Amino acid sequence: MTELSKARRAAVTVLLAAGLGLGLAPVAQADARADAQAAPGAPVPVPAGELAQARSAVQDPSVLDKVGHFFARKGVPPTQQLTIGAAEEAKAAGDAAPRLAGDTVPVYTLDAGFVAGTPGAPVAEAEFTASKVVAADGQSASVWTVRQGDAWRVVNIASGGDESDYAAKAADGGGTAFREPQVNAWYVLRDGRVLPLDDEARRSVGAGGVSLAAYQKLVHQRYGDKLPGSAYDRAGKGGGYDVNAAGEAGQAGQAANATVTTATGSGRSDGGSTLPAVTAAAALGATALVGAGAALRRRRSAG
Repeated sequence: MTELSKARRAAVTVLLAAGLGLGLAPVAQADARADAQAAPGAPVPVPAGELAQARSAVQDPSVLDKVGHFFARKGVPPTQQLTIGAAEEAKAAGDAAPRLAGDTVPVYTLDAGFVAGTPGAPVAEAEFTASKVVAADGQSASVWTVRQGDAWRVVNIASGGDESDYAAKAADGGGTAFREPQVNAWYVLRDGRVLPLDDEARRSVGAGGVSLAAYQKLVHQRYGDKLPGSAYDRAGKGGGYDVNAAGEAGQAGQAANATVTTATGSGRSDGGSTLPAVTAAAALGATALVGAGAALRRRRSAG
């Protein structure tokens, strides 16, 4: 295992130690699943009522206080000392005056069933929701929430607002944003095509994108032998997925672990869940699977 892989696994351990051992309850209704079938490959949407509940969790004063401290620390993990004292940190947290900006959005991640070629599988499934929060000095952060039983719980804070920004960019042109965390790429599914939203995605599929069928073949080639239950998965390998080494010249670099997962590794629950029943280890598996160190470093636990 590489040193980079060890560091990323350690990051997940820190998140789990923060008390994130929780499960997500089903949130989508059967009619939402049926509606989604009208657009082949489209992720099942998360109902507006669920997004409103997730947003309400972020608006809790105790959560906003945590976000204020996140801004005050300017990316320094809570396990490390600041050059300022606790009183100064508390003042800076109050001065940050964090407020929500934009919509709370579902974050869709490449689906294992789609990679495997399962008929009717969506290109991605909702993994968590994200709410963008901004500070008085212009800093921004993405607050992640998952559903536990009948309530939504904040599980992570990440600097910047990629999750909300890419969702908004995709929606402007009529489409759904999703990510392929193994190469840290963001795409939009629009009119049966997978189009790039960031540089990593452009290196992956080209500036003009590819058809949904071509993208399925691409990700099957990359990860078809690395799905949950595969020999790769059982071996616990984490050395990274290098698309260049796989012969895909000019595409994005290494990932921490190329195993493709949905939250459970087995698709939706019997109840038609958009966010399947998962453990926090799986829900925050993106922390271990993001393809670039910069993306990893922007994430930290909210616990």
